[in-house]
Amino acid sequence: MTKTFTYDDVVRYLYAETSPQENDDIVEALASDAEMLAFYLDALELQAQMDLFVRTPAERTVNNILRYSRQYPTIQPADLSV
Repeated sequence: MTKTFTYDDVVRYLYAETSPQENDDIVEALASDAEMLAFYLDALELQAQMDLFVRTPAERTVNNILRYSRQYPTIQPADLSV
């Protein structure tokens, strides 16, 4: 019986979230479905491009978060050595 794969399955494969058996089945499906293969190759390229993005928050943002967190007292853990 031939299993039908969705684009979601291909994305799971791309991010190594599939089992070894699923991997084999998806590779076979990609070899026989040109549209699915094109989607996989596009997704692979997008994944590589996304890995190039490095986002860092502005120093002002970090300072606002730290200032906000300092408003709350540190909760001390209970003394369990009784």
